[in-house]
Amino acid sequence: MLARKSIIPEEYVLARIAAENLRKPRIRDRPRKARFIAKNGACNLAHKNIREQGRFLQDIFTTLVDLKWRHTLVIFTMSFLCSWLLFAMMWWLVAFAHGDMDPSTESTTNSTKWTPCVTCVRSFTSAFLFSIEVQVTIGFGGRMMTEECPLAITVLILQNIVGLIINAVMLGCIFMKTAQAHRRAETLIFSRQAVIAVRNGKLCFMFRVGDLRKSMIISASVRIQVVRKTTTPEGEVIPIHQVDIPVDNPIESNNIFLVAPLIICHIIDKRSPLYDISAADLVLQDLELIVILEGVVETTGITTQARTSYIAEEILWGHRFVPIVTEEEGVYAVDYSKFGNTVKVAAPRCSARELDEKPSILIQTLQKSELSHQNSLRKRNSMRRNNSIRRSNSMRRTNPSLIVPKVQFITPEGSQSASET
Repeated sequence: MLARKSIIPEEYVLARIAAENLRKPRIRDRPRKARFIAKNGACNLAHKNIREQGRFLQDIFTTLVDLKWRHTLVIFTMSFLCSWLLFAMMWWLVAFAHGDMDPSTESTTNSTKWTPCVTCVRSFTSAFLFSIEVQVTIGFGGRMMTEECPLAITVLILQNIVGLIINAVMLGCIFMKTAQAHRRAETLIFSRQAVIAVRNGKLCFMFRVGDLRKSMIISASVRIQVVRKTTTPEGEVIPIHQVDIPVDNPIESNNIFLVAPLIICHIIDKRSPLYDISAADLVLQDLELIVILEGVVETTGITTQARTSYIAEEILWGHRFVPIVTEEEGVYAVDYSKFGNTVKVAAPRCSARELDEKPSILIQTLQKSELSHQNSLRKRNSMRRNNSIRRSNSMRRTNPSLIVPKVQFITPEGSQSASET
């Protein structure tokens, strides 16, 4: 069967398809690199094929604390129910072995000739209720122990010990889950972007960190690590190669006084992994800078840790953070609305190595920025003058009262001359 010919000519269809492809160019984004540390501080790592699962049960308390809330509550509920059912079965067996379940003993019990181990325990339901009363220390007064059975006294002691252990583990896990260190780290914030600019004649990598709470972090310290994929001279590929880089701190120790937001600075020198990276090379780099803030919570004394990371796309070259701490009526005020705001500054686009080899690059950059600043000021002033002149002209045109009338002067020769005053 022959194919049906189209009404529209083939040449026109091909031309239209080509035009649509030209109008809508296909932009292939670079595949996004997986982050080792997310912006909120969570580790982007999945553990697979763990064969020795029994190691988690050896540290059962930590396993319970690490579980999610719904799993923890289910485990605690099932542990209580299982303990109540287990001891209910034991109380029922004690009563059955002693003969308390025999209907013939009910008449003798009323005549005070028969003494049961536990009064009013005639079925498994009553044994289950008595087990709950014993473990939760609820006494309704209907069911009680007697001195008839030493085995029942042993079961009572054993159930009390098991109940105390379950309560202690439950309270400890709930306290640890509510007072975990990462809860305090939620109020430790980092700037969304980092910057590279010149400070004291050196290229520096900088970011801002702050604490939203009034309670301080004692002995706070900041560490920076660079994570990148490297290959050794022997051909070994290290997918996560961590390198510590120093932090510029005027104090000899690495501790900081985090009472107000601070700008943490790393000088890009010969020891830095960023020493050979320029502004053009930064976009192509496959690296991640991890920032770790550690300290002791002042109110609880628990050590906390806040983390974040910066990839190449989140580092702004030639920017600087705006100041956010001002003095208002004798009090230092912090404007957190400008926490991550940056402003462009003059910075050489070359690497730190080239800047050390040719210090004149920095001087030329500063001179060019000064000239451009002066030119922008001149343009701004000229625009202001032009605007003021235009406004005055427009006001004269719109307001006829401002127009000065012409006055005629008569000279001694009798000629008249017109002039404006």
